[in-house]
Amino acid sequence: MAMSQDKLLDAAGLLQALQHFADARDWQRFHTPKNLVLALTGEVGELAEIFQWKTDAEAAAIADDPAEFEHLGEEIADVLLYLVRLAQVSGVDLEHALADKLRKNAEKYPAP
Repeated sequence: MAMSQDKLLDAAGLLQALQHFADARDWQRFHTPKNLVLALTGEVGELAEIFQWKTDAEAAAIADDPAEFEHLGEEIADVLLYLVRLAQVSGVDLEHALADKLRKNAEKYPAP
């Protein structure tokens, strides 16, 4: 798979907003990699709970219920926020990590 020179993810604004949010609340001391992974795990659980016990058809129809669809978006956003914050606190360059992982996946799972 040829990788283009285009950025896969432009998270600069999100990274800045997350840093400002944490700084404004003096949460830096709580945002350790361990704590962020535990918080992320909880949020993934809340996301999974939306789909728990639903059939595939019911899960596919979530977008038809505005309140449930909004809840889905909120939980996806929570997961993304904690994941991006974890990368930030851990010093992981998301652009590099994404490009590298996509390249490795393409090698591991070549297209027919």
